[in-house]
Amino acid sequence: MTTERIPLAGVIGSPIAHSKSPQLHAHWLRTYGLSGYYIPMDIVSDDLEDVLATLPRMGFVGVNITIPHKQRALDLADLVTDRATLIGAANTLIFRKDGKIHADNTDGYGFVENLRQGAPDWNPKAGLAVVLGAGGAARAVVASLLDVGVPEVQITNRTRVRAEKLAEDFGKRVTVVDWVKAGNILEEASTVVNTTSLGMMGKPEMRVPLDGLQKHAFVTDLVYNPLETRLLRTAREMGCVTVDGLGMLLHQAVPAFERWFGQRPEVDNATRAAVLR
Repeated sequence: MTTERIPLAGVIGSPIAHSKSPQLHAHWLRTYGLSGYYIPMDIVSDDLEDVLATLPRMGFVGVNITIPHKQRALDLADLVTDRATLIGAANTLIFRKDGKIHADNTDGYGFVENLRQGAPDWNPKAGLAVVLGAGGAARAVVASLLDVGVPEVQITNRTRVRAEKLAEDFGKRVTVVDWVKAGNILEEASTVVNTTSLGMMGKPEMRVPLDGLQKHAFVTDLVYNPLETRLLRTAREMGCVTVDGLGMLLHQAVPAFERWFGQRPEVDNATRAAVLR
């Protein structure tokens, strides 16, 4: 009989029943024959601090954090990575053996790795990137695009003031364009990213005119339900290289799984299939 504690991890949000992260981590645990469990936890905001203080004593080595707790989790952490500070939110917490909570944000990492895997010829330095949306996901995307060498990012959002605030935080390489002019800036874009919920199942469709898309453009959508949104379908039909949003979910989980369970997992076709089941 072993006396070692079985490592526990999970995802905290509210609501959380829709999360595919438990399927993903369970698949990796089975694939690599590792001891451990990954548990979804629906936790309201008022209970988050108490829960995070309790979980390490229960054998948890870390948790993922999702809406609406990403900013609050950052405030509750003892140590914060530079990228989490820049993005202003945490999606991964590591419970260290010294009792400290280490906060990170791997969303931007997941976004870039998904593009690199889905579009191996993508060159971030080729030119302008257009980002649709200015929420938390957009912050992670913009930070990662700048980090890998995109020369200029133009943000467009239905609420301009939100886009302006984001641009202010990232400096001169990031500018804002009115939402009504979104279709016009696509003509210059080498990379196009939708970070809004438009096109998601149950949400309104993306109504930005897409006739200005260039054939050399790389187009990706963070929405993965459906896997091929109207934006991706139209871009593909126009000759663009398209990458769906599921891979971002998969790749952002890689660093956390490695830290928690000691094995760096591979994002492959079997991984995608396990999450889509």
